[in-house]
Amino acid sequence: MSEETVDVLIVGSGHSGGMAAKILTEKGISCLMLNAGPVAEVHKDTEVKPVYALPFRGFKQPGILPHVFQSNEFNANTWADEKENPYTYDAARPYNWVRVRLFGGRSLFWSRQSFRLSDYEFKARSHDGYGDDWPIALADLASYYSRVEEIFRVSGHADGLGQYPDGNFVADNSPWTGSMQRMVDAGKGMGIAVCKARSSMGVDGLASSVNLLLPDALRTGRLRAIPNVVVRALSVDRNTGLVNEAHFVDRLSRREMSLKARVVVLAAGTLESTRLLLNSGLANSSGVLGHYLIDQIYGAGIACSVPEARDGRAGSGLMGGSALVPRFRNIATKAGDFIRGYALNLYSSNGAMDPRHFAAYGSELETRLASYYGSGFSAGIMGEVLARFENHVSIAKTVVDAWDIPALHIETRYTDNEFNMARDAVDTASAMAEEAGFDVLTKNYDPNPPGYSIHELGTCRMGDDPKTSVLNKWNQSHDIKNLFVVDGAAFVSGGWQNPTMTILALAMRSAEYLADQMRMGNL
Repeated sequence: MSEETVDVLIVGSGHSGGMAAKILTEKGISCLMLNAGPVAEVHKDTEVKPVYALPFRGFKQPGILPHVFQSNEFNANTWADEKENPYTYDAARPYNWVRVRLFGGRSLFWSRQSFRLSDYEFKARSHDGYGDDWPIALADLASYYSRVEEIFRVSGHADGLGQYPDGNFVADNSPWTGSMQRMVDAGKGMGIAVCKARSSMGVDGLASSVNLLLPDALRTGRLRAIPNVVVRALSVDRNTGLVNEAHFVDRLSRREMSLKARVVVLAAGTLESTRLLLNSGLANSSGVLGHYLIDQIYGAGIACSVPEARDGRAGSGLMGGSALVPRFRNIATKAGDFIRGYALNLYSSNGAMDPRHFAAYGSELETRLASYYGSGFSAGIMGEVLARFENHVSIAKTVVDAWDIPALHIETRYTDNEFNMARDAVDTASAMAEEAGFDVLTKNYDPNPPGYSIHELGTCRMGDDPKTSVLNKWNQSHDIKNLFVVDGAAFVSGGWQNPTMTILALAMRSAEYLADQMRMGNL
């Protein structure tokens, strides 16, 4: 690379990196962005093939991407190759780490659930005594949430619930289908709110950094982006103690390079940003870097059938649609055997049901699948996982990736709090479904392994005390003032909500602070 020093170096091109680039360049600051993967060109890089032409008939090839449940033979090249990008864990405590090494990262595949955290999350310790409060409250982030919701065109309905903060929505006043209205009514009788889900509409079917954030940054003429480079480490100036250089390797040629920068912004994703800091030996005077890894409980739930919809009798308006039951436990009263709370995603289906829901096979199974077609209704948990010091990541002792960069070792597990929460969620969903007149076919009380939600958070937490946190309330390193981490690593607690809106709002807020600090000559 040239001997120039860039103003701001951004590592990562997903939602957080894209937001940082948009804000900084619009504030007049020049940025250079590094991304570990290529630019995806859909028309060039995809090929249409019938399923019979594929060796595994569309199913996932055994041994390929064992931790990516979304993968199959059609999209296997979308996900980060686990042979090139390994990680380790104790066999008794598996962890699913799903990565995308394309320009735009996982923002290209975001499910679009768009929620604000509430002060039940930001100030959770003050509410129930466990863990730590964030150094910010909802009021500090509310205006940023509103701006993000406008950019991403979030559809929703105002419900007036403190645990489900309203936002700057494209109004969703659509009527409930008949089956969903029955669930709404059942919830009312139990004191449980069933609400409209909140979802980013995006633009032209996509709500990613590559179509909603990076084009704005590129139009300023102040953003340069380099794909296919894997950052190995950061180094600091011995005289100033400030980070001053990034060392990286070309993904394809393996050529080693470096680049100097006035400020470094890490937006590579929770675990990759933390891995980079651990490999660099930086920003850990507190000793908590890598600790307090959190995600969310997924997998536990129920599958039902709406009797009136079976055998083709659904008619118009009975089936279809989705809803959300926001957290209702541990708000005004305390649950007996767990703290914090969960939400339920509700879905009413017009399509086929999963054969796994029936204790039958052969012709009997075919008959039942035909009869139950178009009558499915399901509920699944999104539950908060408590932040614990012992749930952590560290650098693996002997494993390196394809570029000889030490890999991560992940140590995490769920405890009784999560398992009890999952059981309560399933029992509550079952009671609501039965009250609505649905037949409950299956119940699954067992959460999927940690990481399955693809909402890994924490490990580089923010806080007011440099002895117990890595970042301050502006996502700025306590130890190194020209180092910022703007992705999910900064979270103190996770809540039940999809974290994307919060990541975007934090990145926007941090980038504006960074721009002001540079303007005043403090960075």
